[in-house]
Amino acid sequence: MTYCCGMMLERGLVLMSDTRTNSGVDNISTFRKMHHWSIPGERVVAIMTAGNLATTQAVISKLEERNKAPAERHNTVLEAPTMFQVASIVGKLLRETIQERDADNGMTGSGQFTASIIVAGQIKGMEPRIFLIYPEGNFIEAQPDTPFFQIGETKYGRPIILRGYEPDMTFEDAVKLMMVSFDSTIKANLSVGLPLDLLVIEKDNFVPLHERRIELGDPYFRAISSTWGEALRRAFVSLPNYSFDPPPEGE
Repeated sequence: MTYCCGMMLERGLVLMSDTRTNSGVDNISTFRKMHHWSIPGERVVAIMTAGNLATTQAVISKLEERNKAPAERHNTVLEAPTMFQVASIVGKLLRETIQERDADNGMTGSGQFTASIIVAGQIKGMEPRIFLIYPEGNFIEAQPDTPFFQIGETKYGRPIILRGYEPDMTFEDAVKLMMVSFDSTIKANLSVGLPLDLLVIEKDNFVPLHERRIELGDPYFRAISSTWGEALRRAFVSLPNYSFDPPPEGE
């Protein structure tokens, strides 16, 4: 399992993913699930993946044409004229890869190679965009009413973002909100864990504004986790007390 989140702001895009991959409690590994490419002054594109690791790695390899000699490779996301076409290319590759895996493994492997992908970025002359790509290859785009997408273990971190998100928030506040969302998910599900990968893409700045890996023991993340826990406990204590006594008549 994994957790990835892409958020659309007025200032640009904020992306975060975990790196934990596990096949049972005794087989836990770390793999990068966020990939990005840029042509300075022209475009920046990022991809986050969740699901079967072999499937998602195959999609990234096909995008980068790793089956060819280095001098012959052409990354297709750096050549597509629009982010919509980037999403279409990634969706097609994902669908084809899943179908290939299913065909190779027959009925016993059916449904074991599924994956989903978030594609985000900006091409010069157009707005930043975020797409959520489903295993079938179809996709939807983030809009003002749905300004963020999550894949993987989404349920624990979603309420935090729903309550805290504002489209005009600063990048710093957006990162802090993401940190709380990931901390809540990590606390609730052992299949999500550090290190975390963070990427901030500023509108009309076609290189990452900020990129960081948040390692186990990171002082800021540790402070966010402990402070958030203390704040929740204080908020809980401040809530009105429940009473078993019936309310007075007329109330």
